[in-house]
Amino acid sequence: MKVYFIGAGPGAPDLITLRGANLLGKAGMVLYAGSLVPTAMLQHCRADAELLDTATLDLEQQQACYQRAKESDCDVARLHSGDPAIYGATAEQMRRLEALDIAYEIVPGVSSFTAAAAMVQSELTKPEVSQTVILTRVSGRASAVPEAEAIAKLAEHRATMCIFLSGPHLKKIVTDLRLHYPADTPVKLVYRATWPEQKIYEGTLATVLAETKRGSWNLTTMMLVGAALGDGQQVESSLYSKEFTHLFRVVKKEKKTPKKKTEEKVAIE
Repeated sequence: MKVYFIGAGPGAPDLITLRGANLLGKAGMVLYAGSLVPTAMLQHCRADAELLDTATLDLEQQQACYQRAKESDCDVARLHSGDPAIYGATAEQMRRLEALDIAYEIVPGVSSFTAAAAMVQSELTKPEVSQTVILTRVSGRASAVPEAEAIAKLAEHRATMCIFLSGPHLKKIVTDLRLHYPADTPVKLVYRATWPEQKIYEGTLATVLAETKRGSWNLTTMMLVGAALGDGQQVESSLYSKEFTHLFRVVKKEKKTPKKKTEEKVAIE
């Protein structure tokens, strides 16, 4: 048997990868985070699969499920929201699977930060504006953010930032960002990107607190901030320029037409 850690994507059931959906359709046991993965995603599961919502299970109880699946030689699909590599709490599960001598595989998914950027139709990187994307979050009860990675310190780079679970902490986040970002820096909030209840706010660091109601943006809110989100400096990449050559595209140089001899030169000749 094998355990498959599958990225369920941001929410919309058709944003799971083909590989993930195919594996869901084969697994006899499916563990999913019910608080983050919509039940609509379970449409990809086979009809007789055992479905277990891990929202009520601690790590040891989840380990017991893996052990039971091993004893019955049953493949397990472990559904995580977004991509398992980002805030997925998968490392501790993998360590336990290794101790149980259970094979596992990771199937990547669409992260909520890329889904949020798609929903607001923004590119996170722009030439000569920002070529760096910082993914971060604020400290929570489950795990703290290292002091060296505090938002106030990361903001020094003034790169594009994607701040997970930002909803309840907007005032503190904006205060920290304003230490380094200009007041007119674009801000976009996306609550539950691609879910039916999705909502979006677009403004700036100067307006976001006044224009959003305190407590109206819940935990699963992605905050995008940075100059690249705006319509200001618009420098186009050279990648598709007709003058730019690379391994797959060679620019054909125009042949120069020979200059006609002047009457004076002809006379001399």
